[in-house]
Amino acid sequence: MRLANKVSVVSGAAEGLGAAIARRFYEEGAFVFLCDLRQEEGRRAAAEIAAAGGPGEVEFLWLDVSSEESWKQVYETVRIRRGRLDILVNNAGINIRKNIEQMPVESLEAMLAVNVRGPFLGIKHAIPLMRASGGGCILNMSSICGLIGHLYTNEAYTMTKGAVTLLSRSVAARYARENIRCNSVHPSTVDTPSVRSVLQDPRGRDERIGEIPLGRLATVEDVANAFVFLASDEAAFINGVAFPVDGGLTAR
Repeated sequence: MRLANKVSVVSGAAEGLGAAIARRFYEEGAFVFLCDLRQEEGRRAAAEIAAAGGPGEVEFLWLDVSSEESWKQVYETVRIRRGRLDILVNNAGINIRKNIEQMPVESLEAMLAVNVRGPFLGIKHAIPLMRASGGGCILNMSSICGLIGHLYTNEAYTMTKGAVTLLSRSVAARYARENIRCNSVHPSTVDTPSVRSVLQDPRGRDERIGEIPLGRLATVEDVANAFVFLASDEAAFINGVAFPVDGGLTAR
């Protein structure tokens, strides 16, 4: 088991990529605090993971990633229940799909609150716990849009994911001396229920698949497996990396 006895926090884990990451961590022996703003969906996801059986443990915690107080409460629970924190996955994110000319300022501020303030606060309050544990691993969900300008993605989302990329590198540079690693993960379009609803138009789906050299969308397992590797001791010397999971899209 690659994550045996590791204590992890995964945000935005009620469904989609976050739930897949939480499940894979559980399967690899981690204790997973599955965190989300949506209580019913989050509790259901935790129960489904536990019902499958496996070597790990899972517990749901309510978390509003845009709230500093909410992060503090989560980490206080982690400290009381497990006494340490080994892995933080900042997965929670939103995308309001309007281009720069149509994007209301209020929508931009909502995206910044979740996509940028959320990881910032999660990292800010994780570091003391990781320091006390002798080190840790921070993994931030970015996107190919954190590496390139993407024709099919709005400017506001791209801006927030670019911020996550450089936040990750800054943390990696400062805290590596305390054995705290930080990397960002950059998927291309992932085949999730929310994405399927956006790509119902066959032309749009063909455009997204056509830009990927491997000729298919990423699966949630493709992305979750990358998180398992980067969180494991196998990646102990990988720090400050922007890790694409994109089928070669950014290689062009």
